[in-house]
Amino acid sequence: MDKRLNGFISYIFIIIGALLASFSVACILLPNDAIDYGTAGIAIIISKLTGINLSLCVFAVFMPFFIAGAFFLGKKSLIKSFIGSAVYIVGLSYFEKIPFELNTEHFLAVAFGGAILGAGLSLILRFGGCIDGSEILANIIVRKISQKTGRDYSLSYILITFNAMVYIAVFVLINRNAALLSLLVYVVATAIIDHFTDHFEAIKQVTIITKEPEKIISDLKEKLNKTCTIMDSRGAIAGENTTLICYVNYFELSSVRDIISENKGSFSTVSTIDEILR
Repeated sequence: MDKRLNGFISYIFIIIGALLASFSVACILLPNDAIDYGTAGIAIIISKLTGINLSLCVFAVFMPFFIAGAFFLGKKSLIKSFIGSAVYIVGLSYFEKIPFELNTEHFLAVAFGGAILGAGLSLILRFGGCIDGSEILANIIVRKISQKTGRDYSLSYILITFNAMVYIAVFVLINRNAALLSLLVYVVATAIIDHFTDHFEAIKQVTIITKEPEKIISDLKEKLNKTCTIMDSRGAIAGENTTLICYVNYFELSSVRDIISENKGSFSTVSTIDEILR
């Protein structure tokens, strides 16, 4: 019952986050000559250049990434991503028709809009969702590289490169002011996201203390293709147990939580890793 309630609450917060993000883009950022980043930014550029409805552009741009993610993301993450994206697109379509104006300078309006966008995306990421195709693409690339090399990599470089290309496109195809204001959106939004998700693009170290490690090790290998370090340990009260240490990215954390929840009596912690030296 608690698991179902937690699942329901996570969907509610993803919906709220998607509505906040769509409100920020449609009512604050676009009227002030700024755009979102990631695949939403690509869709906005296409909409501005062609005059095609923004929500249709977002749908068309995101769908290839969503289809690709269907083969690599877990079922639960995929459903949450689909719901978040659907609410975001519907929200854009709705908020575009609402007259809303901030009587302030572009700089302040864009900073405020970026903060709201970051808050919305933080809620989505925090509860296991995703509405941006660039994050799905980065996750797929990192997973493929990790499978071939056996090493864990951060999403940071892929996301930064992707968004840099988006802003270069804004600079060339739209204008310099739009590019600079959009960069401000990125800085403010990512600062908010990093604060509430503890650097979601970084590698996460999961430490699991359990008395029955075999099932957890098997599930990590089967569901995530992840290995782990195994150490004998001893608790002051629990006595002999086993400590497992594995490294995952932010989008794999929800699957790790599910694996741990299925193995009662396990205790785990998650920490952010800035760099892994070899």
